[in-house]
Amino acid sequence: MRRTGPPSEILRLTEPLGLAVDWAWQRMHWWIAAMAVLYALSGISVIKSDEVAVVLRWGRLVGATPALQEHGPGLLFALPRPIDQVVRVQVKHVWEVAVVTLAPGPEPINDSGRPTLNPLTQGYALTGDQNVVQATMMARYRVSDPAEWAFYGPKSETILRAEVTAAMVRSLGEMGVDQVLSDGRERLVATATRRAQAGLDAAHSGLQLSSLELTRLAPPQALASSFDSVQSAFIGAQTQKSEAQATAEEAIPAARAQADALVQKAHADADTDLASAAGAADAFRALEKEYRADPGVVRERLYRDAVEKAINVAGGVRWVPPPEGSSYHGFRITVGPNSSVTAVYGESGEAGEP
Repeated sequence: MRRTGPPSEILRLTEPLGLAVDWAWQRMHWWIAAMAVLYALSGISVIKSDEVAVVLRWGRLVGATPALQEHGPGLLFALPRPIDQVVRVQVKHVWEVAVVTLAPGPEPINDSGRPTLNPLTQGYALTGDQNVVQATMMARYRVSDPAEWAFYGPKSETILRAEVTAAMVRSLGEMGVDQVLSDGRERLVATATRRAQAGLDAAHSGLQLSSLELTRLAPPQALASSFDSVQSAFIGAQTQKSEAQATAEEAIPAARAQADALVQKAHADADTDLASAAGAADAFRALEKEYRADPGVVRERLYRDAVEKAINVAGGVRWVPPPEGSSYHGFRITVGPNSSVTAVYGESGEAGEP
């Protein structure tokens, strides 16, 4: 029995399409198979030596632990797109990003023609003693956690600028401007780097801050002259302090050496005097013992010693002849305080020195 109705009409309309598909399959089936194989193999990736890859399957991270989530260098077998998505991360590369959120911008001019600070167009930060400074920084970073960087974390440069700026503003607010502009920069950078890294970790950015460099740290242009005067005074004070310390380092050892020499000399003089006094005391005690034994002999010896010393002190005796026509009447000799001798002859007062 022959069938009639709508189905036969559909068959009639689709018959040319079926014939075309059958013709294409008979002549191109190996092309389709090859394309299917290539599609299946498109998920194979080659991970370079400086890269780490993570796989997202239907938008979800594959792997329960970091060790299973991260794939090192070599071949990576994954399902083709759109099932799996392979994200490559250069973990050994160090990127640089300039942080200019605290940098000066176009300087407006006030009514007096001097530059001023507009907080709407210029970046700035306040130090702990309420002074205004502006900074330009260069941050260098790398990817330390590829899974967090690829799946959880925000955009690298955006979060890095935000965390570095916040850390620098907080660190500047804890230090005085004199310390910031002179010898406190190293501590400032170290503190800001530590705080910025803590913020990056809390945001699950997967970034490691390698270094933070202050390329410019200065007061606004409107206050530059005043700050220069303060800096000059500070440098002058430090120079005078250094010179004073150098002088003290030279003078103190010399004074100590001189004091030690005087103390040693005093000890030596004391030892000499004590030895001399002890010898004199011993001699006196020995003489006193002899005197008690024979007083007459000791007195005679002491008398003779005294006369001998007096004669030795008086020196030699010289004959002084009188002047011609004179005599020794009224002759006298005067011994002065400096052992000077004056001879006077007669009443005329004529004198001469022998």
